Amino acid sequence: MNNTHSSVLNKVAYLILHGFDKSYRWHSRITRDGQRRFEQAQWQETQKAVKERIAIYERTLSDAVGEIYQQVFPHQENSQFWLDLKHRFQKLLNDHPQYELAETFYNSVIGRIFKHQQINDDMMFILPTRCYLTGLQRHLVVHSFDTSGTVRQMLDDIFAQYHFDIDYQDMERDLRHLDAALRTRLNREQLAHVHTVEMLKAVFYRSKSAYLIGRICMPDETLPFVIPLSVSESTADKQTHKIVVEALLTERQDLSVIFSFARAYFMADTQHPAEVVAFLHELLPHKKKFELYIALGLYKHGKTVFYRNFLQHLEDSHDQFAIAPGIRGLVMAVFHLPSYGVVFKIIKDEFPESKKITRQHVKDCYRLVKMTDRVGRMADTHEYMNFRLPRSRVAPELIVELLDTCASSIELTEDEVIIQHLYIERKMTPLNIYLEQQNDPKLITSALNDLGLCIKQIAAAHIFAGDMLHKNFGITRGGRVIFYDYDEICYLTEREFRRLPKSDDPYALDTLSVGPTDVFPEQFEHFIVGKKHLKLELKALHGEIMTAEFWLEMQAQSLKGDVPDFIPYDQTKRFVN
Repeated sequence: MNNTHSSVLNKVAYLILHGFDKSYRWHSRITRDGQRRFEQAQWQETQKAVKERIAIYERTLSDAVGEIYQQVFPHQENSQFWLDLKHRFQKLLNDHPQYELAETFYNSVIGRIFKHQQINDDMMFILPTRCYLTGLQRHLVVHSFDTSGTVRQMLDDIFAQYHFDIDYQDMERDLRHLDAALRTRLNREQLAHVHTVEMLKAVFYRSKSAYLIGRICMPDETLPFVIPLSVSESTADKQTHKIVVEALLTERQDLSVIFSFARAYFMADTQHPAEVVAFLHELLPHKKKFELYIALGLYKHGKTVFYRNFLQHLEDSHDQFAIAPGIRGLVMAVFHLPSYGVVFKIIKDEFPESKKITRQHVKDCYRLVKMTDRVGRMADTHEYMNFRLPRSRVAPELIVELLDTCASSIELTEDEVIIQHLYIERKMTPLNIYLEQQNDPKLITSALNDLGLCIKQIAAAHIFAGDMLHKNFGITRGGRVIFYDYDEICYLTEREFRRLPKSDDPYALDTLSVGPTDVFPEQFEHFIVGKKHLKLELKALHGEIMTAEFWLEMQAQSLKGDVPDFIPYDQTKRFVN
């Protein structure tokens, strides 16, 4: 290797690492500022920060690629150059605290340069370069507390470690609540056997809440130990905010819902994300590590870890990709691997006349959801380019279906099915199938009630779901209804909610002037759910969503800029303050 070649490799490798470091510093700065926004109750600023943090990755990626083009003409370099560059970059990461994220940034650079055509482990970090040894950096991300004294002493020690620039509304009251709640959860014998309490140093901020997250360790079991915080305005001075301890959560289910795939990403500042994810994974072993990276707002690396997990699953399984169960969509072709917990969605080449939208509009809708507070009711989606499936694993009827509906996105080789543009989403049972198969009246009522709550909560987040047919909602194993079809989603302010005219004339509706943004909520009862008894039950539970008045009120709140508070855990566990 001549000196000129070596010098160019060094420059390009350093440019990529510099681009990553710049990206992560920016990410950390926005994340760290979550404390100030929380303390000052700057909720609209919080929403802006979420969008900004998502956008910075693409900005720094574009900058890095632009700088590389000033050093080399990438498409004139041979394959050996890229092999050497990967090796050179890997050496730069020996002691890097975010090496795994830097590898993903490198992948993004190569993907951008080659338009995602060169997806192989020779040029990219498809597989991890090292096995992360959990626990070696645990002391950098976790506080450990003495449990030899009283519960109250331990709680005092915990709160002494977290410093805010505003006071607690009533710290004595909050500590009494926590003490009582812990003694209710653990009997005297269990308390005596607690040998360690560990708390993550990073405070987890999201929307209007903050969370102190840790665990209680006993010889035979380990429990989550989560303390949600909120900010309350003083009645004496509306500009003075105080912190309130809201609850004590010690159930894994509570923590699982807080880290749900249908919620916005946390602001949790750490320079050692792999160790934080490892700690969270020990608390939530049923969640994949890629889900936890995504929950921290590191969604690009989450996609990388997902892909590695997916490749491993392919090696360990033998079933075939097939058309997903449920009613065929008008905009998306959807398929799945029965043994794997996601669905794959491809935009169709053509839409029926009833869908007056474009392909770009669909992409914009999915982008809108990514940038919005999903309030626990909208599934997160992840976008991939040139996603490759082994052709031998794809059912012949699925290939026929994809070529018939999405041919412009499909490339077939002898060994692979290559999908040029794809969305991946958590698998759920479509609500229409659930309601058809469910025989328990209580569970049906629960699902219909949660469907109404889902529609209301999305509206409270200033979003109009658009196509609210029940086939566009899924239900999780925990019975939670989630919306997942986004091709008609928009902001509430982009629609005109109108009342149907009251008239004895049977032809009055035929002469009604209807604009492209007009919505008549009174008609919702005719199509959200199909069967008459289900319509009547949904109307009895949530009849207001079928009135223009409800939507106009939601729209008015949106125009005022109100930011609602969505509590992601059982309301009955909240302390009475």
